[in-house]
Amino acid sequence: MATTDTAAAGPPRRHLSPVRWALPIVVMTLLGSLLGVMYLDYVVDPEKNLHDFPIALVNQDVGETLGPPGREQRVNFGEQVADGLRQAVPADKIDLRVLGPNEARQAMQSAQVYGTIYIPSDFSKRLGILGVGSVVPGDIERPIITVQTNPRAGAFGTSIMQRFGEQAMTQVQQQVGKQLTEQVRAQLTPQPGGPPAPELSGAARIALDSPLNIVVEQFRPLPGGSGEGLTAFFYSLLLLLVGMVGAMIVHQLIDAALGFLPTEWGPWYLHYPRASISRVQTLLIKWSAVAAMAVVVSAALLGIGAALGMPLDKPLALFLYGAFVMIAVGFTCTSVLAAIGTSGLIVNLIVFVILGLPSSGGTVPIEATPKYFQWLANFEPMHQVFLGVRSILYFNGSGTAGLTRGIWMSVLGLAIGVTLGLTITRFYDRKGLERKPVNRA
Repeated sequence: MATTDTAAAGPPRRHLSPVRWALPIVVMTLLGSLLGVMYLDYVVDPEKNLHDFPIALVNQDVGETLGPPGREQRVNFGEQVADGLRQAVPADKIDLRVLGPNEARQAMQSAQVYGTIYIPSDFSKRLGILGVGSVVPGDIERPIITVQTNPRAGAFGTSIMQRFGEQAMTQVQQQVGKQLTEQVRAQLTPQPGGPPAPELSGAARIALDSPLNIVVEQFRPLPGGSGEGLTAFFYSLLLLLVGMVGAMIVHQLIDAALGFLPTEWGPWYLHYPRASISRVQTLLIKWSAVAAMAVVVSAALLGIGAALGMPLDKPLALFLYGAFVMIAVGFTCTSVLAAIGTSGLIVNLIVFVILGLPSSGGTVPIEATPKYFQWLANFEPMHQVFLGVRSILYFNGSGTAGLTRGIWMSVLGLAIGVTLGLTITRFYDRKGLERKPVNRA
């Protein structure tokens, strides 16, 4: 039966000492400052923070023999373009990976690169035809270089890839145009006693200055209802928040039901008699509630996503992974609260939210944030959860696209949470550190 506690009367000034009311202000100032640094530092200047941004380069050009009879020469403009790109891109910002076509496709399908530049097999041949066509009448087509973006790897990554393509291809356009013009002029140089060389027309010079047709296309475009690649991030955020906030609510309500905390309902103040229960038993009850909550909420989130038209190719995988993530996060959060008490709220907030969201890679790629975010992403829960959810939603549940890492890191997090909770609560129980008020004068 519920009982109503009345606080013992005492001098109010003792409870309103400057130290007591200043403490929350200091704590919130520190948390607010940490929030400001983490959230602003990763969005202020992504271009400046760009580092090791992976892009694939596929050169399939087989080369061509060009030139008039007696002055033929073997050329491979594709190799020249590839060399020019490697020299033009800043090595500290762009990780340009020279791959074969199959390797590049696999890298795109597993989110290992944000885009691919394709140089076709007939690149040199078409450039040679363009050079001849500049002085010989006839229909010609400019050779194509394809810049493929990977929208499933992230919307912001796609925009960075597009800007890189524009800047890099402008330099390549100028380089190839200059080389092709020089080659055409060399071929037009008259031999002694031969007919005079034709002059390059203005139209021919314009065509030679910009000889390439740069085509930008998407690799496996996202289906409708994917939020331009943001549904994975927000679904991951939901899993993390439900796991963390749910654990805190479970912790509070169960402690209140067991009589360890008072409960307030509007003007009513209730404090149940304190139950005779060990810390380990209390923690096991909370874990049971968290596990049940995770299963129910995971099903609810899946149903809401389906009702809103979110593409769900692997609903069972998303349901199971979502429930497991919330269990891992919830168990760890309740263990932290059981170990250090109320201050565990601050620890959970820092670990799962303040440090987790900016290092998740869900909105701004990790490669476009300050390098310490990349270090945080190695172990911060939010990044691991995002990789798993993104793999299920956009990459057909591919293990190499992040699901394997997401599962194993969740297993590790759950193991840490269980070990921490059981170790600390058993230690407290053995030492006789019961959960009861401490009499203070």
